[in-house]
Amino acid sequence: MDNRTLFFDLFRASTESELDTVIQRNPALLDSANWKPYGGNENNYAVVENQQAAAVPALVEKITNSVDAILMRRCLEEDIDPKGPNAPGSVEEAVERFFPKHTNWDLTGQRKGQAERIQVVADGPKKKSSVIVYDDGEGQHPDDFEDTFLSLLRGNKNDVLFVQGKYNMGGAGALIFCGDKRYQLVASRRYTGGPFGFTLLRKHPMTAHERDTKKNTWYEYLKIDGAIPRFDLEPGETLDLGLHNRGFKTGSILKLYSYELPKGSRSVFSRDLNQSINEYLFEPALPVLTVETEARYPHDRNRQRDLFGLKRRLEESERYVEEVFSETVDNADTGPLQITCYVFRPRVAGKSAKESKETLRREFFKNGMSVPFSLNGQVHGYYTTEFITRSLKFPLLKDYLLIHVDCTRLHLEFRSELFMASRDRLKTGKHSAQLREIVAKALRTGRLKEIYKHRKDSISVEGEDTDDLIRSFAGNLPLNTDLMRLLDQTFKLDRKDKGKSKPKPRSKPDPKEPEEFEGQRFPTFLKVNLGGNEQDGIPVARIPLGGERTIRLSTDAEDQYLDRTHEPGELKISLLDFKPNDADGGTAPGLPRDVTDAFNVVRSSPSKGMIRITLNPKKEVQVGDAARIKVTLTGPGRDHEGIFWAKVTDKENKPKPKKKDEPDPGIGLPKCVRVYQEETEGAKSWDDLESQGASMNHDTVMHPLLEGDTLSLIYVNMDARVLKNYKSGLTSSEQHETAERRFVSAVYFHTLFLYMINKNRGYEITRATDDEARPEPVDLTEYLKDLFESYYSEFLLNFEMGQLMTALAD
Repeated sequence: MDNRTLFFDLFRASTESELDTVIQRNPALLDSANWKPYGGNENNYAVVENQQAAAVPALVEKITNSVDAILMRRCLEEDIDPKGPNAPGSVEEAVERFFPKHTNWDLTGQRKGQAERIQVVADGPKKKSSVIVYDDGEGQHPDDFEDTFLSLLRGNKNDVLFVQGKYNMGGAGALIFCGDKRYQLVASRRYTGGPFGFTLLRKHPMTAHERDTKKNTWYEYLKIDGAIPRFDLEPGETLDLGLHNRGFKTGSILKLYSYELPKGSRSVFSRDLNQSINEYLFEPALPVLTVETEARYPHDRNRQRDLFGLKRRLEESERYVEEVFSETVDNADTGPLQITCYVFRPRVAGKSAKESKETLRREFFKNGMSVPFSLNGQVHGYYTTEFITRSLKFPLLKDYLLIHVDCTRLHLEFRSELFMASRDRLKTGKHSAQLREIVAKALRTGRLKEIYKHRKDSISVEGEDTDDLIRSFAGNLPLNTDLMRLLDQTFKLDRKDKGKSKPKPRSKPDPKEPEEFEGQRFPTFLKVNLGGNEQDGIPVARIPLGGERTIRLSTDAEDQYLDRTHEPGELKISLLDFKPNDADGGTAPGLPRDVTDAFNVVRSSPSKGMIRITLNPKKEVQVGDAARIKVTLTGPGRDHEGIFWAKVTDKENKPKPKKKDEPDPGIGLPKCVRVYQEETEGAKSWDDLESQGASMNHDTVMHPLLEGDTLSLIYVNMDARVLKNYKSGLTSSEQHETAERRFVSAVYFHTLFLYMINKNRGYEITRATDDEARPEPVDLTEYLKDLFESYYSEFLLNFEMGQLMTALAD
């Protein structure tokens, strides 16, 4: 069989089993002498197997290699040495230089035309799809395959600063998801011409003798008669390889047989897999095209969809995204870190809260990445909603918040300690712990805290019926009981002033309605707001050593000015002068040359005309040191500037308030809030909760609001089906009232005790999934809600609960 025929037989096999048939009828492929160890070493099993933990990020590595190949081709076409001093210093710079019209990719037609240069194409049956990845990048000559496609750990790209790859191993990560036998076809032709080469990779099928003498198998590739198989193309010839809108001339094409895609990406390939890839390629350098076939989905009207990263999808999703803002943490020890928050609407127009949450999960959180960390636009690790509930303690936002953390500009030394070589997860250690705390600290205050407070306040009430429940319960318990000690351990009860009445809060005047802010696409001014403190006509910000100070800047730029993809602005902070406490002025060797040498800096994006800059003095500065700082907000044609002094003062010693002036803290237990299907005076409705993302229906019994480790509110559904069914057998209004009191009491205290037990015992709850090796963590809120929905509340109402419930009902 000639090589051209062999290649097309291999390529046209749509599954692993079909490929096996081709191999069995070809003697050259059955000859073990024609198979060589991947990377030139039989001990390659660990390198190949220990990479990406899931199929989609492994596939993303292939796409990233395609992006690298196209950038490399453009560099070579410009006659620039990719490793030389004239080469771009970053991915961003490479796109700017090699694709000067890249801003046109915001237009659908222009973007789709560019996306055709990198295609991900479906093949084979729906349930066992094979995947084809194509690019028209630099391509490789067959003689170079063993130094490029088929090498491992050589670091071929380590000196090329404008590509992602550096380890020379990412291409191997997808092999373990290629069916049972790990077949992957690799074919390429150099962009300058030459022969078309191809090879087949697989897991070595061990013989009976090898099973007795070797601990592991290995991965291998095909050579025939000592060479990579190849054939020539006629001048101007293109190969029909099923690509969209083009034939194959040069570049590379890979086929991953019977690829094990997750369930959420198996249906319409160009839509579902597109969404998953978008999440991992948050902001790719180049657009990509995903292609479904007519044979698989003949009635799908859109079988070719371009993808250009989740960031652009979010910017185009005003229906779902309610607010976007960013915080930039500038630290001399770690380097700049940009954190962008996308806050989703808890209720999308035309959908219920439950439907809205399911839609958001399907469209934007298919892979459970609530906090993705990226380098050059590719996600290298992530946190789940656990970060939002535990570190931020904003549980109402856990299903409605995406936090993108751009690590591209972090210092190399710090960044290299964060991510695994597989680029799909964070390392554990002091650096990742430091990163977690930096992100959490930047978001616990400021705009995100305001958003959370607004959502919580809108579904909170005074909870007047809570005090009666607590007093009735606690008043009948001796202080020395184990139960009371457990309560005190969890909630820090304070019953000393039980008999005293709480002071009435002073009435506050109704706040004036703020004027509606209309942001401009480009700013026309920037102003520093520091009150009346000035030095030489320049505003002065006094910052306590060991503390921090927030400087507010006024502008008329729109909220997304610093974060948008098209024509974004930039907020620059520079050090003009530094006066140490023992000098009259000027600078000297060893003094700070940059703001981050003296201060840790957090910068926020505009919010209704206000930009916040928070400065925290570093340990190297002293009381009396002063820095003259310039803030610049860039804009087309004209930049806007503001200047202020940052003066370090003594630490703040806040006096402790006297105990006698403290208001009675009460017993410290969570409030009990009754919720009804319809609006009811003095209570909350289902719509009130759903408007902030806490869904409730007839099957819902209660909704606990946990903020970190604190149970602050328990919402009890008074229109739960279990209560309605129970009351249907009662006749008098007194019986109905008693049943409601019993229901509220039982649900409230059982929620309370279940929470206390789980918290004090330190249980971690998981739920079985399709992947037995990776059970799904379950949030305590979700667990408690589900427990009460699963007949537990019916048991509480229909069985005698003893003296406690009798006393409460009376």
